[in-house]
Amino acid sequence: MDRKVKQLFEATYDENEKKQLLEWARVGIENYIQEGWSIQPITNNQTLKQKTGVFVTLWKKGELRGCMGFLQTDKPLNESVVEMAISAATKDKRFTPVNSDELKEIKIEISVLSPLKKIKSIKEIELGKHGVLISKGSRSGVFLPEVAEKENWDLGTFLEALCIEKAGLPSNAWMDKDTDLYIFTAVNFQEE
Repeated sequence: MDRKVKQLFEATYDENEKKQLLEWARVGIENYIQEGWSIQPITNNQTLKQKTGVFVTLWKKGELRGCMGFLQTDKPLNESVVEMAISAATKDKRFTPVNSDELKEIKIEISVLSPLKKIKSIKEIELGKHGVLISKGSRSGVFLPEVAEKENWDLGTFLEALCIEKAGLPSNAWMDKDTDLYIFTAVNFQEE
């Protein structure tokens, strides 16, 4: 693994950086829903300008309210966080768009992702540590690292659910030799 990729796998964010990303996500959603325009987050902090994957998850009273993200991107993190926060609030097809009356009840969670690593065996997957992308033909799906723990799944159940729920594939598609599996890690943080 080259040094730059290794550094991203070990990426950490201090409390001020986490707070700044969460604030941009919050203000981005509020401005977009209430005013119809997006903010442009400006920073000189190089950590917050890295080009890395990110997911923004919205929770309302402990229930999922929206989630959108990039696994990989050529956009800086500060811009991606705002874009994915707005998308989670307004474009997740599983939910109606968040309205201004709900904003005070929404809690924001951010997952900053490491680069994808293609694996040869499912033995390389560590539940709770790794997120997984499955890809076969034109179909693909992804689960973030925390999904297995939140659902209390073993590896087989995790992979079957990934195939069926996220990729629209048969439950055992992860076993096919023409299916690609990738792992990644995430740094997660959320609003109080």
